[in-house]
Amino acid sequence: MSGYTVESRDHPPRVNADASNHRLSIWYHPIYTNGIHPEARFPRDRYTKLVDQLNTPGHVDKFIIKQPTEASRNELIMAHDPYYVDNFLNQNLTEKEIKRIGLTPWTPQIIPRTLFLMGGAIAALDHVMQHGGIAGNMAGGTHHAHYDFGSGYCIFNDLAVCSLLALSKYNLTKIAVVDLDVHQGDGTATILQHDDKVLTISVHCQQNFPFRKSQSDYDLELPAHAGDEEVLATVAEALEITKQFDPELILFQAGVDGLATDALGKLNISRQGMSKRNEMVFDLAVERSIPTVVFMGGGYSDPIRHTIDAFSDLFLSASLANQQILSKADTEQLDSEK
Repeated sequence: MSGYTVESRDHPPRVNADASNHRLSIWYHPIYTNGIHPEARFPRDRYTKLVDQLNTPGHVDKFIIKQPTEASRNELIMAHDPYYVDNFLNQNLTEKEIKRIGLTPWTPQIIPRTLFLMGGAIAALDHVMQHGGIAGNMAGGTHHAHYDFGSGYCIFNDLAVCSLLALSKYNLTKIAVVDLDVHQGDGTATILQHDDKVLTISVHCQQNFPFRKSQSDYDLELPAHAGDEEVLATVAEALEITKQFDPELILFQAGVDGLATDALGKLNISRQGMSKRNEMVFDLAVERSIPTVVFMGGGYSDPIRHTIDAFSDLFLSASLANQQILSKADTEQLDSEK
């Protein structure tokens, strides 16, 4: 990771330390890849490949890659059944529970991987609440994890944990989870279904996993094979709902598995359409200076380079929007001091 500044959650930056250069803070750990068994049916190399793509002379000055620490049990049980959490941590899940999650064959590294992944999301949340702007985790978006079971490659739900932490730790009253992954955010919907301080919006392909849908506050479904025009019109609808809610925080599930090249997606979004989708979300964040956390979500293109390119576009767009938000804040602060 040469060329990057690496920091730990144990030693958070001074207030405005990162804002002075306005680089985008992203959390990453090599275990995001190494904690998944090489024989698992999951493109585990996407994380290392994305780091390599961002770590080039043209991009390196736009990011600060930070290493997370592990999430704590107390943070996990904000959104999950303590019995389920403890069974996972103690390697006591049943074969049926493990099969439902996937990522098999499991390696013992799956436990620290999961804790570091959750820690990265929490660290990004803490960062935007302290500094404003945008931050991200280079993994996660684990929206299929429910209160007491995991599913669809998701063990614990980082979106739900961050939502409930933001309510309790930062006393927020309006949080918007904007889930634009091709699959419905069913676990997020069920965990947060009784919390009117959190708005859950899912834009997804109707004919895709999970085949038994949950009920988000707003489910905007797309037919199979929908292309850029239809998808972007639906995203615009989702963002208008978000705008009306007037959130203090946006949690953006930014899966790129809606690409036409994706093996699991069933939609026909182009790379340009995916970039436009991201820009629409970030434009809202910039317009209203809303702290925003980016969760990567799914991406299973074959070849994988299409996924890597789309995630690279995502973080480059987030970097630009973060600069705009923080520069605007600098200007407002200078004006107030005159």
